[in-house]
Amino acid sequence: MSQAIQISEYGGPDVLRLVDVAVGDPGPGQVRVRHHACGINFIDVYQRTGLYQNPLPLIPGGEGAGVVEAVGEGVTHLAAGDRVAYAAPKPGSYCQARLMDALHVCRLPDEIDFETGAAMMLKGLTVNYLLLRTLPVEGLAPGDTILFHAAAGGVGLIACQWAKALGFELIGTAGSDEKCALAKEYGAAHMINYRSENFVDRVKEITGGKGVKVVYDSVGKDTFEGSLNCLRPFGLMAVFGNASGAVPPFAPNTLAAKGSLYLTRPTLFTHLSTRERTQAMADELFEVVRNGTVKIRIDQRYPLAQAAQAHRDLEARRTTGCSVLLA
Repeated sequence: MSQAIQISEYGGPDVLRLVDVAVGDPGPGQVRVRHHACGINFIDVYQRTGLYQNPLPLIPGGEGAGVVEAVGEGVTHLAAGDRVAYAAPKPGSYCQARLMDALHVCRLPDEIDFETGAAMMLKGLTVNYLLLRTLPVEGLAPGDTILFHAAAGGVGLIACQWAKALGFELIGTAGSDEKCALAKEYGAAHMINYRSENFVDRVKEITGGKGVKVVYDSVGKDTFEGSLNCLRPFGLMAVFGNASGAVPPFAPNTLAAKGSLYLTRPTLFTHLSTRERTQAMADELFEVVRNGTVKIRIDQRYPLAQAAQAHRDLEARRTTGCSVLLA
């Protein structure tokens, strides 16, 4: 048995309920993981509200770290007792223990603790595929300027550090002076408080009117049009989230009028489609965390039973860095 946070209907944070669930033994290609900590991400809100629909009842969450209790037939890269962490395409991490496909589960290096492992996998692998694999047609080179929205959040603070290590000049946005200062502390070259400044005007000022090569945008509806206006010709708009709501339909001719722009809506699990690629990207993430290039900042910790409060804080933008549930 395992305690878990479950929803039986879509809605606000109050639909998150603590229940007891049976776990069982792993089948072929599966493992049973006993969690020490579970990551909290905005995609979990989409699962709760039904923006991303899944069969109900549903245990949300796609990120966690713990110990393998049992492995199913055909699993060769893991064994019972292994310390592991994962980002998974199927929800189910808001619990003490779960069965899951082994494909996305990676052995966690001894130097990385469980809370860090739980907080970094989905967010760190997201930054990996954005900065290393979601690139403008002209590529990115040291000295190039990029725009990254929500730069003081869990994904954003990792991006600030990794971008600096790659030599990119990251312009970030955040909703308070305190959050702007935090992102600059973590490597952002410039920060814009979008509540007190027009981010399009500031980006043009910072870049001498040229604009940026790429915008990485997890906000969605509220920033989409402005982000397009920040791009230089042949620039790339990478929308990887919908924190303010989904981007409404628009005319493709808009991209032509603004300078032959490119638009993509990438997802992490397209990149993690094979065991080999999952491990390769995880190894790249583990290396930058182990060598200190990227530090995983965890500012919010909640008991599993307080998942609803965690969602309230996340949606109210009261959080910085990463948040975890302690199982």
